[in-house]
Amino acid sequence: MKIAGEKNTVRDDKCNPRVLIVGAGPVGLALAIELGTRGVPCLVIERNERVGYAPRAKTTNVRTREHFRRWGIADTLKAASPLGTDYPSNVVFCTRLAGHLLTRFENAMYCAPGRNPLYSEHAQWVPQYTVEEVMRAHVQSLPGVQVRFNTELKSFVQDDGGVQAVLRNLHAGTEQSIRAEFLVGADGARSTVREGIGARLEGNYGLSRNYNVVFRAPGLAQAHAHGPAIMYWQVNEETPSLIGPMDSGDKWFFMPTAIKPGWKLEPNDAPAMIRKATGIDLPYEVLSTDEWVASRFLGTTYRDRRVFLAGDACHLHPPFGGYGMNMGIGDGVDLGWKLAAVLEGWGGAQLLDSYECERRPVHEMVLDEAVTNHSVLGNQLWQPGLDDDTSEGQALRGAVGARIQAAKMREFTTLGVMLGYRYDQSPVVMNDGSAAPGHDFINYVPSSRPGSLAPHAWLHDGSSLYDHFSQGFTLLAHKDAPSEAIEEARQQAYRAGVPLKVIQPNEDAIGALYPTRFTLIRPDQHVAWRGDAWPHVALAVFEQVTGRSNSLILNGGKNDG
Repeated sequence: MKIAGEKNTVRDDKCNPRVLIVGAGPVGLALAIELGTRGVPCLVIERNERVGYAPRAKTTNVRTREHFRRWGIADTLKAASPLGTDYPSNVVFCTRLAGHLLTRFENAMYCAPGRNPLYSEHAQWVPQYTVEEVMRAHVQSLPGVQVRFNTELKSFVQDDGGVQAVLRNLHAGTEQSIRAEFLVGADGARSTVREGIGARLEGNYGLSRNYNVVFRAPGLAQAHAHGPAIMYWQVNEETPSLIGPMDSGDKWFFMPTAIKPGWKLEPNDAPAMIRKATGIDLPYEVLSTDEWVASRFLGTTYRDRRVFLAGDACHLHPPFGGYGMNMGIGDGVDLGWKLAAVLEGWGGAQLLDSYECERRPVHEMVLDEAVTNHSVLGNQLWQPGLDDDTSEGQALRGAVGARIQAAKMREFTTLGVMLGYRYDQSPVVMNDGSAAPGHDFINYVPSSRPGSLAPHAWLHDGSSLYDHFSQGFTLLAHKDAPSEAIEEARQQAYRAGVPLKVIQPNEDAIGALYPTRFTLIRPDQHVAWRGDAWPHVALAVFEQVTGRSNSLILNGGKNDG
């Protein structure tokens, strides 16, 4: 097959990835880990070096850290934390660093170390570039996974058997043609892959204009009286903003919010602005500045046949709540095990169709949460007299502090969002007819209802229940489940070609979390099916949860012409 414009392109017959991933950020790396861990050859290309000071995400939430645990690198990320895992993850609201305290949230995002019965890993405050370094090192240790930097996707076409892509080496200026069975665009908001399949981002642009400034300020942590925190929201009339430590070496971030139209922050002006915002006169060394616009966008489609979108390529939202990187990694996990299942031969076409069915409702829910959080910034919290050293000023600060607690709780204590999302409408989940619980953004109530995240528990040997789940499906059986039913399940899985591990925890508490005698858990730790008896026609269960119950032809997305 010849590609238009391929005249000077060298075909690389030695590079035969089954999946081509465009983008080596956390989303692309998560997908590569899911594939590489299962022995699926893949190539990750990235047009940049992925180095720099840009703050991007700073919270790796509990669900993402659980994926890191499953990948065997949770402790590696913990050791890489520049501030240390014991650094308190407090969020302080004050008039300015040198000003008055309004209120504080302790253990925001659940970063405090220690065991919690609801999850296997606490969250972590760590710069995204450090997260990427840990993920990249792990990816490069996996056989069959290649990572190429300074390489961009120039064009691609697809047919019934795969995708033909032209790659360009930005250093050498050379091009090569490779063929893969699937292509995934994890290439961000300006996605080349999204443009190539004719998808669009639709929604609201320009909810606010903001700046990120990364700077070095020795002594700033000791120059105020609010104690250590991961973020300080500065609520004042002149420069409402966020500020906080980002890395070792006295490296901080500064984010003035909701900038007025037409105003531009020049790097040389940033130190004076930081002094004004904080009220602290120190030498501030500016390392980088960049403007960003808060928007709410969702892709019109996430797929065209053998080409998929993940992460910012198909959803964008304001970064309030720490959802962006974490939600993108969730995309990589969901798509990764499904692509691997199809490529290994035990997953069917409907499994790939389920990717958008499952992830789009999660994206819509999280986008709404982020926009709600964005609606209350320091700009909206300021009131005249808030910084006055008077009894009236003190009373006003108390009232504003109470308002902050009510309005921002859903931004900093959102376990219901992190763990409570469900795949209720998925075609590869077998609904058991039980009533769906309402969504609560704060309170997470574990449930073994199909589509939900499997409830977590600590076992008596100190391990997590999740540590005993497999890369394939896991059948969790009560300790008194009939041995003949368990053996029948194993045999039926074998005949169906579905990887299955059976576990029977002895802890009595497991029965309360998993009230049915049998619970079938997917590779991504979500419940696929449950019941009190293992069905004699279990082949139908395996056919549905692996997406083989319908056509074996790859469908979904757009068609030719």
